[in-house]
Amino acid sequence: MRLRIYEVDVPIHDTNHPDRHGVHVFTGVADSPAPALRRAHEVYDAALAAHTAGLEIPGKQPDSWGARGLRPGWQMEWPAAKAGPWHNPVNWTSRSDFAL
Repeated sequence: MRLRIYEVDVPIHDTNHPDRHGVHVFTGVADSPAPALRRAHEVYDAALAAHTAGLEIPGKQPDSWGARGLRPGWQMEWPAAKAGPWHNPVNWTSRSDFAL
């Protein structure tokens, strides 16, 4: 099986200022877009639960997925999230594939 690094882009908007929009980006290893979307949602939910409980946000998981932070007051638009292979914008010669 060949795993790839995927990027999940989730549109977000500021609930206090409706004209402010953005994208929250997650990256990690998956074998297709559906598992990438699932893992991104899971790590976000874990980060939100920890933050709500007053705990430290969990770091990167062993499968490389994680959420570095939250934006209080910003709403994630999960139904509009898109997943696809990640392309490193800094190193155009590197491949995002690797065998495990």
